[in-house]
Amino acid sequence: MLTILGRASSINVRKVLWLCDELSLPYQREEWGEGFKSTHDARFLALNPNAMVPVIKDEDFVLWESNTIIRYLANAYQGEWIYPVAPRARAQVDRWIDWQATELNTAWRYAFMALVRQSPAHQNERLLAAACKGWTYTMGILNQQLQKTGGYIAGVSFSLADIPIGLSVNRWYETPLEHANYPAIRAYYERLTARAGYVKWGRNGTP
Repeated sequence: MLTILGRASSINVRKVLWLCDELSLPYQREEWGEGFKSTHDARFLALNPNAMVPVIKDEDFVLWESNTIIRYLANAYQGEWIYPVAPRARAQVDRWIDWQATELNTAWRYAFMALVRQSPAHQNERLLAAACKGWTYTMGILNQQLQKTGGYIAGVSFSLADIPIGLSVNRWYETPLEHANYPAIRAYYERLTARAGYVKWGRNGTP
């Protein structure tokens, strides 16, 4: 059976958990990370030297890095319906998965640490204002894309890219800052809420 190592409060672990629900893929989960077993434990470091969750064990195969994990699982467990094989269709999906990991993740980092984690190292008012502005700008790019597709991030149908993007949208709405009026993102948020996996692992009150 597939084993997932990581705490369910982690946005990156929730990518994997939501995908498993979409694929009806059984798994067992071990609690690792903040508040649970330390990822600096030698047993965990032997699996991932970065000391970060999630990690999966699929029989004797070990893998870390959340976006790589969800790609692997979609490839290995009949996920073609959300991760197409055709190169151009797949590239559309991959582009937005990578954008989430780079541009969007970078945009929210300071504001999230300040406003949600209440990190003492992230309380500079000038830097926080700049971070909120940058996050809002980046979400505007997402809104423009959703206006174009009228459905989901990579096209009219739900895809693997909607898992990291959907969780990021939830983080945006769950962070206490002034939210710009982005109608396409709001409609997308409601559209995703029709999926049981999103309600369980995304729109569940956890940023």
